Amino acid sequence: MLRVERLQVAGLPPLSFEVPDGECLAIEGASGAGKTLLLRALADLDPAPGDVVLDGEQRGEMPADQWRRRVRYCAAEPAWWSDTPRGCLPKALPERLARLVQSLDLDAALLDRPVSRLSTGERQRLALVRALIDEPRVLLLDEPTGALDAQSAALVEELIRFQMLSGRCVVLVSHDRAQLDRLAHARLLLSRSQPKQAIQVACTP
Repeated sequence: MLRVERLQVAGLPPLSFEVPDGECLAIEGASGAGKTLLLRALADLDPAPGDVVLDGEQRGEMPADQWRRRVRYCAAEPAWWSDTPRGCLPKALPERLARLVQSLDLDAALLDRPVSRLSTGERQRLALVRALIDEPRVLLLDEPTGALDAQSAALVEELIRFQMLSGRCVVLVSHDRAQLDRLAHARLLLSRSQPKQAIQVACTP
């Protein structure tokens, strides 16, 4: 379980919520409400006072890189630190890599193509492969289907469902309300103009 207590993200009231194993929490709010800032704070990418606990272990009690291996942030516009996607992936997991690539209907040849020659949708799906390859406990997904057509988005949703069936926690930001209806077990509503409206609402996917 991911448990958050009085997390202080700029412009928002202290946030407290839980994401049980195998469930998805949707983060909702207008543009600029702080959705991406919240995901980055959970991943320990930006400083944010408060308690973030995974399976009884505090965020602040382990090195940041170790925390991020367990709590993985997948940005809406992913960064790449190698000329090709393969250069950003571990070499020791070829079978898992092949399964993930196939599940998202990607051509394996894309792994060795320059990132600059990939479409936005290809980069987005390959970033999801990169996020999942070493099986983190928590997935923080920021608009994971924002650049995808309906068919590719459906494959991503199916992969997210599989992650939940495998017991992982998912925190999802998406502009697609229908997608949130399909995936979310609960919602966290953020509002900078009316901070008291940061509340968690249960729902049924």
